[in-house]
Amino acid sequence: MKNTEKNILLVEDDVNFGAILNDFLKLHSYNVTLAKNGIEGLEKFKKNNFGLCILDVMLPFKDGFTLAKEIRELNKDVPLIFLTAKTLKDDVLKGYKIGADDYLTKPFDSDILLLKIKSIFNRKQVPVSEINSQFLFNFGDFQFNSKLRILKYKNDSQVKLSPKENELLKLLLIHLNDLMPRELALVKIWNDDNYFTSRSMDVYIAKIRKYLQKDSRLEIENIHGEGFRLIENK
Repeated sequence: MKNTEKNILLVEDDVNFGAILNDFLKLHSYNVTLAKNGIEGLEKFKKNNFGLCILDVMLPFKDGFTLAKEIRELNKDVPLIFLTAKTLKDDVLKGYKIGADDYLTKPFDSDILLLKIKSIFNRKQVPVSEINSQFLFNFGDFQFNSKLRILKYKNDSQVKLSPKENELLKLLLIHLNDLMPRELALVKIWNDDNYFTSRSMDVYIAKIRKYLQKDSRLEIENIHGEGFRLIENK
């Protein structure tokens, strides 16, 4: 299979916005294929190899969610970014349940999209299926076995994590040094995103911070309104 690095499928029905975004990404050396509806998007996906799909949620003929499901049937590992209306929070949650890697609410800063794209391509060295099956992590002076829910620091006695602590730490490590979106964790671990589950996640983040404080090189950064970032300082 030919290299898909920097090949992006952009499906956007707003002609002007699509053209601007297309030109912006091409200026940053990405190979962009633009489709104006869901049917055209699927046809172009079948004919080419893409390293990333950027899908508007509200598309004519076939919406972004339906298109994403059909793309996932053809390629379970290709990253997906959804573009959604700012007020449609349900779209965000539905997108993550389908398997979105990220989302942006309109209007958005194009530089933020560029950072998200770079982050996804940097993570793409390992297929999503392999990342999901990974259960042994070495970070800082810690060893973590997510299958056994065991966290161990150097030669200290091991700590048995609760199921939610375990899943949350694993998500943070999959996104190590990168943003772990808040909604992604809430959907995958709590199966919902509301005030109470959000506060619950904050409590679990605090617990994980306490475990990791033994290693001064590790920190969990709170990115307001976006999520959390587990940073491993060298």
